[in-house]
Amino acid sequence: MTESASTDQFTQPDAGRARAHRDFAALSRITERHGATEGRRTRWRHAAILDPYEAVSLVMSLAAGSAEPEHDEEPVDDVDLTAALTLIPRVRAELDALEAGLLDLSRSRGLTWQAIAFGLGLGTPQAARQRFERLAERTRPGS
Repeated sequence: MTESASTDQFTQPDAGRARAHRDFAALSRITERHGATEGRRTRWRHAAILDPYEAVSLVMSLAAGSAEPEHDEEPVDDVDLTAALTLIPRVRAELDALEAGLLDLSRSRGLTWQAIAFGLGLGTPQAARQRFERLAERTRPGS
């Protein structure tokens, strides 16, 4: 047995690296099964306007330089940044509602709190249940 093989069994796994691998595997699976074509990827989008998440992500990517503007596109200015910031509460609320709905659907399909905790990267089933309860409270109409 090599020295690295014998020390690897005593090395604590890197949780962040494991999570990154699961994130990539999750994106790959969903893309292959439900987003393999342009039509599948865009079937839920509005044809004429970006959704709030897309708008914020676009402004952020352009401003940070990770997306290239087209040759005739105006550069991101302070008003664009303010507009993107204005959308953050809506993006957060939509994400909370999406997560609460997915958690509710997962439970109704028989997923255990342990499985849900694993999917969310939480340490215990109790943490997953508490997260769901907080989200349900925040997303309840009139809250």
